[in-house]
Amino acid sequence: MAILRRNNRLKAEDNTGFGANTSDSGGRFYDRTNRRANVAKKGVGILDRYSWYHTMLEMPRGKFLLLLFLIYILANLCFAGIYYLIGISHLSGVHAGSPLKNFSEVFFFSAQTFTTVGYGRISPVGFAASAVSTFEAFLGLLSFAIATGLFYGRFSRPQAFLKFSHNALIAPYKEGTGLMFRTAPYKNNNLSEAEVKMTLAMQIEDNGKMVNRFYNLDLEIANVNSLALSWTVVHPITEKSPLYGITEQDIKNNRIEILVFVKAFDEVFSNTVMTRYSYITSEIVWGAKFRMMFYSSEDKRKTILDLEKLNHFDRVNLPQPVATLLS
Repeated sequence: MAILRRNNRLKAEDNTGFGANTSDSGGRFYDRTNRRANVAKKGVGILDRYSWYHTMLEMPRGKFLLLLFLIYILANLCFAGIYYLIGISHLSGVHAGSPLKNFSEVFFFSAQTFTTVGYGRISPVGFAASAVSTFEAFLGLLSFAIATGLFYGRFSRPQAFLKFSHNALIAPYKEGTGLMFRTAPYKNNNLSEAEVKMTLAMQIEDNGKMVNRFYNLDLEIANVNSLALSWTVVHPITEKSPLYGITEQDIKNNRIEILVFVKAFDEVFSNTVMTRYSYITSEIVWGAKFRMMFYSSEDKRKTILDLEKLNHFDRVNLPQPVATLLS
């Protein structure tokens, strides 16, 4: 195909961090869900493989809260079991009843001790129960200090808060065509000095062997002073482009991935934030153009950014490129 032959004459980038041998890599290079490299690590133990701190900070909010709640319940069940084995006679204020009632009493005593609330109705009697309650109170203080740190870390961690269009488009651009995607901020954060970089990852034939090659894509505008509205990032498909001469069939028949890196300065956090995204072959739409997603308010005093229109596009006819003569 023309696209494969032409890219053999272009200079590839070797500093992407991904391997060149296609047989040694699988799937897309970046996972769009967590916006991280699509890499699973082996050869070390599970405790060495994961940083629990990073895992807890990056965990979805619902899972994070559920995990804290389960740890809290499990810890109290364990201590309630210890108190129950020691005997309820060593807990003053517990009135003997059914096994279930007795266990519920020691469970709630454990919860009061773990949180250092200590209502006073139930208190430990004897060395064993007192020692366990002392250790539980210490563990509770330590646990809540860690949980508070994690809450603060999640709350204070700078993030880009950018949404990306689901698809990248091959659309009319000036007198030819261009590869473009769209991004927009969806929180009330203020991003300035935003920079974007696009890298084309594709498989080409080199000396009879299929290998991965990476090409930097020149952009119409690679940085903006302020990212307040949507930003349509455009790579003009000119003679200098590795996509010059591409056809719709080329996209369907080749493994292509567009890697996107966005970096900006968050004025509130006074820190640089970065995010990643990618588009694979099935997410590249041939012959389409994005619809406008911002407009003036009725009183003409504000600009409305409609994030529901981030992924909206219309089908259009593309101009026939001269480069198709390469096919």
